[in-house]
Amino acid sequence: MFENRESHARSPAHEVALDCLAAGVRRADPEHATRDAVAVEDDRLEITADERATVDLTEFDRVLVLGGGKAAPGVVRALHATLGDRIDDGLIVVSEDDPAAGGSIGAVTVAGGGHPLPTPEGVAATEDLLELAETADERTLVLAAVTGGASALLAAPAGDLSVGDLRRSTRALLDAGADIDEINAVRKHTSRVKGGRLAAAAAPATVRTLGVSDVVGDPPSVIGSGPTVPDGTTYADALAVIGRHGIDVPAIRTHLDAGDAGEFPETPAPDAGLPGTTYVVAGARTAIDAAAAVAAERGYEPCVLSSRVRGAARATAPTHVAIGEEAAIAGDPVEPPAVLLSGGEATVDVHGEGEGGPNMEFALAAALSLAGSADGAGDELVAAAIDTDGRDGATDAAGALVDAGTVEDRGAARDALDRNDSLGYLGRRDAALVTGATGTNVNDLRVLVVPDRGD
Repeated sequence: MFENRESHARSPAHEVALDCLAAGVRRADPEHATRDAVAVEDDRLEITADERATVDLTEFDRVLVLGGGKAAPGVVRALHATLGDRIDDGLIVVSEDDPAAGGSIGAVTVAGGGHPLPTPEGVAATEDLLELAETADERTLVLAAVTGGASALLAAPAGDLSVGDLRRSTRALLDAGADIDEINAVRKHTSRVKGGRLAAAAAPATVRTLGVSDVVGDPPSVIGSGPTVPDGTTYADALAVIGRHGIDVPAIRTHLDAGDAGEFPETPAPDAGLPGTTYVVAGARTAIDAAAAVAAERGYEPCVLSSRVRGAARATAPTHVAIGEEAAIAGDPVEPPAVLLSGGEATVDVHGEGEGGPNMEFALAAALSLAGSADGAGDELVAAAIDTDGRDGATDAAGALVDAGTVEDRGAARDALDRNDSLGYLGRRDAALVTGATGTNVNDLRVLVVPDRGD
């Protein structure tokens, strides 16, 4: 899975870290997870995920598959394997560099769009998707594949907005360090597909959504900006977000002001009666549990710190290292050899022009903490963090693997962090991890290995 694995696997602890990361990504594979969650038996579609449901296929004349996201092709391949020619039509929007883009999976067209920022191609594909949704009737079953990345890929500007307006506002929100709830409040109120609007377009069809979650806690309304899920936010909430973060995109403010004044309809509220239910087939915990199983197989005690870590990546790293040091010295909260695990969605506050996403910022901050351990508690520890989709931020690296020796010049490392150039520093230290696109996206996976002293 990892390029140049041999150079990274320079000790048993490094090998365990790599194996845990790889297991987490593989177990979160959307095709594997969806195959485990769906089956057809006697004209009944059985869905077993976070909830259990049965859909009587004889009640429908037509089955459509709609959606998008980085992991959507895997979900659709599993649906095609399960339902075959029962699927009549469909369209999903995926990253334009996905090998599936431009082709089809059974009856489902796979169109390419832009990520992490929307593109005109994504807008055109989403327009086609909305037109297809509008052909649904009460005898139509819509199976929606909604995964991480759909927020950018499913792009349909509302009102007089352009794709350029959406790009500028999204970029500004990301650079300002806005959290996913804030970003989605704006996205939902500047889009004709997000915040339940896709389900509204498909009404009166029956909608069942299969989600692969890249957000903390797996709330369906946040995955891909919830195109099939009611929205609890308002135009006023979106205006508060852009005011709080000083987002200066005049067209966005004009549109939100008009919506707040009642010139545009609100997104469907939780009491709007949208015809759908969401089943999350994979999320952060899926990857963490698989990594924990591998750690145990290797003789390390797994300890899950949290699947919900959020906030600035560089700020969370010292705490992870401190817990690892406590385990190494005092055997709390777990006796070594141990592997500490976490997932979630960290962010980067951008104030420099370097390269590197949240996982590399986490890794570089962790390396600085390990190198600065006064009593040597961090000398043997190994830390790693990756984005499970294989791209950390806008880079081609998934993340990084570090130890106390990664940082030789603490001043240079701190300077790289201040310039948001974690990839620049870690790349020169041969610490960056490269996987290529993984086909899944359950966000961050972090591993901290605490070997027996002297290992």
